[in-house]
Amino acid sequence: MIGITLSVEQIRSAPPDVRRWIEHEVMTALGVAATAPAAASTPASHLVACTVDDVTALLPRIEGFLPAVNVLFEFSRPGISMGQPPVMQFRLMDILHHTRLQNIGQVIECLDAINRALADVRRDSSARFCGFDHEGHCLIAPQTQASVAAVWQDMTAKAMTTAG
Repeated sequence: MIGITLSVEQIRSAPPDVRRWIEHEVMTALGVAATAPAAASTPASHLVACTVDDVTALLPRIEGFLPAVNVLFEFSRPGISMGQPPVMQFRLMDILHHTRLQNIGQVIECLDAINRALADVRRDSSARFCGFDHEGHCLIAPQTQASVAAVWQDMTAKAMTTAG
């Protein structure tokens, strides 16, 4: 067996196919590839395009679970639009890194809480805020990403107004 050490800059400057391969290898070594699909939504569920009102309504349902709030606002960042109809793709590893949670299981737990909160808000047990693919990505509707970003910007603007 041979080990190779790569710097963050080397990984960032690698071609996309190489970065995906490295990501896949790391996730497989950490056992993440088996975790994400197990948490995927059931076939009877569907991804919902959340409005600003939906996001605002689900916040009080998760506010006692601060890591879930942090994970929710990770979706205010731009994602990668893929497929038809388009979905926004976010790497679970990025969410893990940005939220400083300890493992992918905690990220999945937060996403499950967000999914349950949205199902409650929509009064539809099959409604899902997000889904997962087999490559370690979280998938949301583009409108959902825009709505989370709008709520985040509004909250930030209000905080700046009251602080000033």
